[in-house]
Amino acid sequence: MRQAEFDGKGSCVRWTETPGEEPARVYVHGLGSISTVYHAHIAARPELTGRRSLFVDLPGHGVSDRPDHFGYTLEDHADALAVVLDAACVTGAELIAHSMGGSVALVLAHRRPELVSRLVLTEANLDASPPATAGSTWIDAYAEDDFAAGAHTRVLEKVGPLWAATMRLADPRALHRSAAGLRRGSAPMMRAILEALPVDRVYLQGELSGELDGREALEAAGVRVVTVPGAGHNVMFDNPDAFVAAVAGTQ
Repeated sequence: MRQAEFDGKGSCVRWTETPGEEPARVYVHGLGSISTVYHAHIAARPELTGRRSLFVDLPGHGVSDRPDHFGYTLEDHADALAVVLDAACVTGAELIAHSMGGSVALVLAHRRPELVSRLVLTEANLDASPPATAGSTWIDAYAEDDFAAGAHTRVLEKVGPLWAATMRLADPRALHRSAAGLRRGSAPMMRAILEALPVDRVYLQGELSGELDGREALEAAGVRVVTVPGAGHNVMFDNPDAFVAAVAGTQ
């Protein structure tokens, strides 16, 4: 495990990594998740071994610190991710990012373009105010103090055992602020960033999640949108073969 201070006050963001050739692949988890749980089984596949791989836990999640004073906006998370890449001497990385992590990756690519050479986004949030079915909506429906005082437990019961297993390890206030920041979006908005980026961009949409809004515009902007058969939001679990092919660039 490695760590780097991200807030100027001693708080550290942490990651694990495997050695290999550059460019590095950097795996970024979603809201209330942990990077290794969602991506280590992918990076271990024969098609992807041999490349340096970093598994980053964003602030407030997993093994990273969770300071009360931190904002946990998309920009805050992107800056913390930049700290990781700078400390690890990584540039031109391939970012494999899920859900909120995809939004963070987009903001990072906009703010620090030298750090990113390719994006593989899995059902990344592209717009503000996601639908009522989104997990961030369930969290942000409560005031922060109410969520920290007990609503956190009620949300854990609602999200199901898989997501709850990692969400329960996230700090409640960090989780709430991250959800609120995700619902606010970024400036420019994540969708606009994705359309404008001059790098290879792949967007994975689970077939069971329905059609991706604005797909034609994204494809017109050069984004390769892949509908993954038999998969929902967690494509890396539901159809790992297709996920690996997308990361490897063979799909």
